[in-house]
Amino acid sequence: MKRTLLLGKESHDVELLHQDGVTTLIWEGQSQPVDILELEPGCYSILLDGRSVEVRLDAAKSPDPETHAYRAMLYDGAYEFALVDPRRALLSASGGAGAGGGILASPMPGKIVKLLVKAGDAVQEGQTLLVMEAMKMQNELKTNTTGTVATVHVQEGATVETGAALITVVAPEV
Repeated sequence: MKRTLLLGKESHDVELLHQDGVTTLIWEGQSQPVDILELEPGCYSILLDGRSVEVRLDAAKSPDPETHAYRAMLYDGAYEFALVDPRRALLSASGGAGAGGGILASPMPGKIVKLLVKAGDAVQEGQTLLVMEAMKMQNELKTNTTGTVATVHVQEGATVETGAALITVVAPEV
């Protein structure tokens, strides 16, 4: 999945591809094999261009729900960066459980791994509603509104296509 990496005032297009057991980093159109090993949650060993580095990621708060902000602790200091996730932007643009409620739609094909809510549950803006696996990665899908779960359209283990209705959230009446 392509992302935009924001590092200070700079922006870079990045993508990690996993194919046939090989991971490739595409940075500004240039591809390079990379080995990434998760040593423990939030701590990774990365081998790139013959150099090895241990990276500890701490999630940082971001004011933009389509952006994930991080702090990477490297041997030579800490770096703050953000990744803009186009799937979240797509989900927001589709009106998925956004302002005024709505339907949380699948931003990509995948498998529902875990449902975290059921019909009748009250939910808060930013709350994770379900976990979906796509391209061997688990993605937390969140609501953009406060309200009540009206309908859960899927079951755990279900395979869904892009745009499939997952959960309907109804905003409280004013």
